[in-house]
Amino acid sequence: MLHLLIDILRNAVLITGLVIVMMMMIESLNIESKGKLFHRLRKTKVGQVIFGAVLGSIPGCMGGFATVSLYTHRMFSFGALVAMMIASSGDEAFVMLAMIPDQALILFAILFVIAVVVGIVTDFVKDRIHNRHCHKHSHEDCGVVTECQDGYEIHEEETHKAEGKPARHFGWKRIVLLAGLAVFITALATGQLGHDHSAHSGECEHCHCEHGVHAEHEAHAEHLEPSLHIDLLSEDWMNVVFAALSVIVLVVLVFASDHFVEDHMWNHIVKKHLPTIFAWTFGVLLVIGIGLQYIDINNWISGNTALMILIAALVGIIPESGPHLIFVTLFAAGVVPFPVLLASSISQDGHASIPLLAESKKSFAYAKLLNLLVALAAGYAAMLFM
Repeated sequence: MLHLLIDILRNAVLITGLVIVMMMMIESLNIESKGKLFHRLRKTKVGQVIFGAVLGSIPGCMGGFATVSLYTHRMFSFGALVAMMIASSGDEAFVMLAMIPDQALILFAILFVIAVVVGIVTDFVKDRIHNRHCHKHSHEDCGVVTECQDGYEIHEEETHKAEGKPARHFGWKRIVLLAGLAVFITALATGQLGHDHSAHSGECEHCHCEHGVHAEHEAHAEHLEPSLHIDLLSEDWMNVVFAALSVIVLVVLVFASDHFVEDHMWNHIVKKHLPTIFAWTFGVLLVIGIGLQYIDINNWISGNTALMILIAALVGIIPESGPHLIFVTLFAAGVVPFPVLLASSISQDGHASIPLLAESKKSFAYAKLLNLLVALAAGYAAMLFM
């Protein structure tokens, strides 16, 4: 239990840190460009959906965290958020690329197409409902989208300050932010915050050994060991990338104005978002981690493909990577067909949706419900053609 709690705490710190760094990056880019950087993106929801699907296709949770940050900044539409969640396979993407690279690339392409189509349709339907509601009630403010709210508005006074020489002092808030980022960068670069799936997915490791996949993977690793092998899509490499992005944020904090550091970075992101995101992340991971100690997901699997598609889609609601690994390993072992893996991949999005749960529970519920329906539809449709 102590090992489980330590692992959950480490993962909660990692997820919260990545989200906060991404928020700081977006905030910095938006302020420095005076809002022009994402201005064109706001004008085209189709572009937002495609960009969201691209971010979701990035292995791991990095693209998902970026999309959630853009959505909470009101720079991404709900359809773009849904597209990301459909295209994303979370940390399972790394496992699939290692175990079933050919099938994984085909799966990612299918997920991308489904994500773009569903995202565009979602925004279209949502806009039609919104316009019909506005027309019915004759709201004067209908059609006006408040894109810059919750502290993300670029005030005119900041523009004038940017043109001159804004005040910059090393107060305690700036020092705390710099120290926190420095510790986070060190932890990322040294691998102290890497995901440990063994605490959540003991069943999957058993499944590996039972079907011989684990032994085959080890043999493949031993074959590669004598030569220099760098996997640019590995989770460790992604942590290094995030460490580099954190260094950029650290440099921005050093040279940023007092107003930017205190109002945008500290008062808004750190005080408002960080505690909520961490509390929800730790709580969700704790409930899932303890629950999986008493629930054997393997017992849910049967030889009925239709039932397994339903199970895979329902398990995908869980905002965690561990439980979904079982469907990847079973597919790699030839135990379950492709429609089951497809439904699981559409429904689940790894850790990416946990920050969304903290920021907007309504958006989380709607997006997860829509993803579940799409996963069931795609899974059963694929079953009919295979």
